[in-house]
Amino acid sequence: MNKKEIQNLIQELIEKTGVTVSEVVVTEDGPGSTWFSVQVNEPNFFISREGEALYALNHLVRRIIETPAEAGKEAESNILIDINGFQKRRVEAVRAVAHMMGERARYFKSSMEVDPMSAFERRIVHEFLASATDLKTESTGMGASRRVVIKYVGGI
Repeated sequence: MNKKEIQNLIQELIEKTGVTVSEVVVTEDGPGSTWFSVQVNEPNFFISREGEALYALNHLVRRIIETPAEAGKEAESNILIDINGFQKRRVEAVRAVAHMMGERARYFKSSMEVDPMSAFERRIVHEFLASATDLKTESTGMGASRRVVIKYVGGI
């Protein structure tokens, strides 16, 4: 599916909930990632309960655009739908936590565990700290208690 078709799909799915869409804008957030910023008149429908309905919308759109040959791959499924800036603020908050915990790991020269996070949030932490040569990240735990451990591995 091309981006215009995905925009139309997103708008159609949101409007089926009874929420009016003002606009859907495509923004790139790096190689392989496409952000769809959506402005709606009633964002609480999607962002209440910590964005549960928004995460469901993201999952649903990814599954619809995924072709059988791409199943399990990161091809076009690396899209993100953001409603009224909710996801952007959430990503910035997770990056701030990752930065703070990375600095703590450096200062104390030890491992730091971040509170349990969703797979999406853990991926943000891993990507944010990937360029740090003195830190290593890994996910530990199972289910809802899965978390990121930021390990200090030494000098540059």
